[in-house]
Amino acid sequence: MHRDSERHKLFSRRAAMLAGGKALLLSTLVGRMYYLQVVESSRYKTLADENRINLRLLAPPRGRIVDRFGRAMADNQQNYRAVVIPEQAGDLSITLDLLSKIIPMGDKDWRRILREAKRKRAFVPITVRENLSWGDVARIEVNTPDLPGVLIDVGQSRNYIYGEEVAHVMGYVAAVSEKEISDDPLLELPGFRIGKAGIEKVYDMQLRGTGGSSQVEVNALGRVIRELARQEGQPGNEVRLTINLDLQRFVSKLLGKESASVVVVDVHSGDVLAMVSSPSFDPNMFNKGLDQAQWDALIHNKKSPLTNKAISGQYSPGSTFKMAVALAALEKGSITPETKIHCSGSTKLGNAEFHCWKRGGHGSVNMEEAIEQSCDVYFYETARRAGIDRISAMGERLGMGKSLDLGLPGEKHGLMPTRKWKMGELNEPWQMGETMIAGIGQGYVLTTPLQLAIMTARIANGGFQVFPRLVVNEDGEDASDNETELKSIGVAPEYLQIVKNGMNNVVNGKKGTARKARISEVGMEMAGKTGTVQVRRISKLERETGVLKNDELPWKERDHALFVGYGPVENPRFAVSVVVEHGGSGSGAAAPLARDILLEAQKLALSTPAPAPVSREANSKVMDKDGGEDVT
Repeated sequence: MHRDSERHKLFSRRAAMLAGGKALLLSTLVGRMYYLQVVESSRYKTLADENRINLRLLAPPRGRIVDRFGRAMADNQQNYRAVVIPEQAGDLSITLDLLSKIIPMGDKDWRRILREAKRKRAFVPITVRENLSWGDVARIEVNTPDLPGVLIDVGQSRNYIYGEEVAHVMGYVAAVSEKEISDDPLLELPGFRIGKAGIEKVYDMQLRGTGGSSQVEVNALGRVIRELARQEGQPGNEVRLTINLDLQRFVSKLLGKESASVVVVDVHSGDVLAMVSSPSFDPNMFNKGLDQAQWDALIHNKKSPLTNKAISGQYSPGSTFKMAVALAALEKGSITPETKIHCSGSTKLGNAEFHCWKRGGHGSVNMEEAIEQSCDVYFYETARRAGIDRISAMGERLGMGKSLDLGLPGEKHGLMPTRKWKMGELNEPWQMGETMIAGIGQGYVLTTPLQLAIMTARIANGGFQVFPRLVVNEDGEDASDNETELKSIGVAPEYLQIVKNGMNNVVNGKKGTARKARISEVGMEMAGKTGTVQVRRISKLERETGVLKNDELPWKERDHALFVGYGPVENPRFAVSVVVEHGGSGSGAAAPLARDILLEAQKLALSTPAPAPVSREANSKVMDKDGGEDVT
């Protein structure tokens, strides 16, 4: 009996301990559940929502680029692309293998995608293919259950409406390279493009805009069920250019596939109305992606379609430089407008003989006659009297030999050589023969087509320091608010008039070198100057016999053809420079192009609204005036 009592007490204690333990465990469990469901409820709700709701960055629409009248030159169009999210794809190689059976994928695509998957964070989408057809989109959507991590993204793609006609001004956008990745999350978005050349590159940040966001609900597999909220990004700013699209397209069609460049500017404002470099390229190819064959065709083309010759091409200006030589000599007083110099076809300096383009010579000519007939002997002597330092200083005052800060990548400086420059660069003294060669715009003298257009504008507008302008109201202010006059280049008006008379005679005079290219419409006449630049040395035998004509030479050995001009003669508004690489004579190849362009510019001006006047003060820049003596 005693034993049974002891056993009962032991059992009761154990039962009580067990019950206590269970109660403790139960209370702990209840407490934990309370903590999780009540105290931490908001935290776990957020975590659950984060698994259920994805926040995605949206690329903003890229800003448009328009011409001076607001007509679109670059805008955006809808683009369907296939993207893959590595963390949702599982085995990425298997997913890509399945996808390649639906849309074509090359080895290059595979390597790129796998490389990006290693470099980027796992949740960042990677573009597989862009610019998909509706059929491609449908096939991918039907097979989505077998393609984990693959989805169709609808975005916008850059569209250059006029392609080759505006390529060198617009530039282009292309995919972001690894070196260009920065803290901006937009750069990691699939299909995001940035400016790589031209206006697209210079104004990339303004055109880029700010990103938006999209909240989407997804299931356990990461598939989108529905969009919950969307906040569109802020579109990029619109960039308005000074280009007249009608004139730009006219010039582009006129040049065709010729290796040439043309710049047209307003002589009073400096507005660049047309800038064409030919042959060109389709900037849309860079946006969509070039294959190797397309890239090779561009870089191996002997006419350099990727180079903007209007600002990057550096050429001897030839006889188009004679106006600068004439003004330097007039200002120095070493020659007067009436001074006559006899041209027999050549002149000598020591044992060296310098030839005129006209074998029999021009006889005795004064300055206006020398410009009209482009007499080389006259300008050999004029340059010798003026001296290279004064000639170069005048060239710089007219806009040559220094960057004009147009704002496009690749603008070259050209060269206005001096005695100091040669000693510093070549450690050699300047020679008088080099001054005489510079007198006809050859030797060390180099200019760009843009500089030649500005030189012509400064002569035509009466000697004001007009600078080229490509973007309208870059500072956001109305340029017409400021009426301050442009600064003068400091050349006497009477000297400029002598040069302008000579340029008028070049086209409209009886002996003018460009008489055949004159404009016959009354009130639209043009003035100008031809130029023909040798690109090889002519032997004495060739000069005497004339065995080889220019058009019989290999293309690379033919002379460059140049022309600068302005119109109308009585009230100049437009200036043009034309350079035709290896085109032959300036009068035969370049002058007719300039005639057609200036005539079209004037006709368009009559049929379209006049642009607002430009602030002359805002468009002026300080320019050093160097009138140093030259004793060579």
